[in-house]
Amino acid sequence: MSIVFEPVRGRPNSGGRLTVGTLYYGDARYPIRIEDRALAHLKIVILTKLRRNESFALSWEKKPADGSGRGTVWIHPALSFHFEFSGSKEPEINMAWLEKMSESANRTLGLRIDDEPREGEADPAAARAGV
Repeated sequence: MSIVFEPVRGRPNSGGRLTVGTLYYGDARYPIRIEDRALAHLKIVILTKLRRNESFALSWEKKPADGSGRGTVWIHPALSFHFEFSGSKEPEINMAWLEKMSESANRTLGLRIDDEPREGEADPAAARAGV
């Protein structure tokens, strides 16, 4: 059993398909399967926090096809991580989505993967600054 995150508003690759990568977490029993684009953003947030020696929770909701429910893992610098992508090309990074993930990682409930903001949606930082 694996967890698959497929953001509703994620962007397909150049072939028009969503590719799914895998996050291998410590000695976890199951790999966590995540859409490549979301995994690329998640990788940046996780590695940034680990570089600062910060621990945090990563939570998700399972799709009904995967049995529904929720899951959470504790991310800690002492654990090993391996990010594996299905696609061969690095996706373009959406700074608004990256910031949204980073902010959630600093909250009590931890990092959550939400839908990717659409092109042209207000940048959360710009909105707070009144830009």
